[in-house]
Amino acid sequence: MRKTVMRRGLRAAAMAVILGIGGAALAEVPRTAPVPRPISLTATATAMPQSAVPAPETGTAPALETALTLAAADTADTALPRDPTVGAVTGFPIPRYVSIKAAEANARRGPSRSHRIDWVFQRRDMPVMVVAEHGHWRRVVDRDGVGGWVHYTLLSGERTAIVEAARLPLYQRPDTGSMIRAEAERGVIGSLRECHGDWCEMEVAGFRGWVEVNGLWGVDPGESFD
Repeated sequence: MRKTVMRRGLRAAAMAVILGIGGAALAEVPRTAPVPRPISLTATATAMPQSAVPAPETGTAPALETALTLAAADTADTALPRDPTVGAVTGFPIPRYVSIKAAEANARRGPSRSHRIDWVFQRRDMPVMVVAEHGHWRRVVDRDGVGGWVHYTLLSGERTAIVEAARLPLYQRPDTGSMIRAEAERGVIGSLRECHGDWCEMEVAGFRGWVEVNGLWGVDPGESFD
């Protein structure tokens, strides 16, 4: 009986020791273990958000824009002025003679269809002088200095001239001593075939002959073409 009691006492003491050790161990371990930080959290915390990361173009655009502006300014400063004797659109001489291709051609106050019509040319093949260019428009004047902006489709490069003299002889050759084939009155329009020096070969109503340039409007003295 005494041995049984002693054994029970030893077992109780052992259990107490085990429980004591276990309790101490449990006391040292927190009830809620801390969550370990992911390694990537530090990198995420120190990295700049994507929306705030400047793109390469964003950082260089102002400098590039400034450089281009300065380059454009330098080019504008160093560019040679445009030659007023050359058309800005066609590159043809300014002024130059052309002719009216249509039976009627509206001459407007400005180079667009929205501008009012100041004059209407009503003679086909009438010679006019181009004095300015803008896009599809040509500013032309007639022998009286009247005109305006005309669409290029109403003009022709065919050279014509209008007789200024009271009566202009058409000679067989560029020589006043040659035979006279016909005579053209003031205001008659003829086609110019070729011009050399002070003479032009002109065709009027089926008659062809050489006329003196000083009796025409639509060609300059000394002009040569064929």
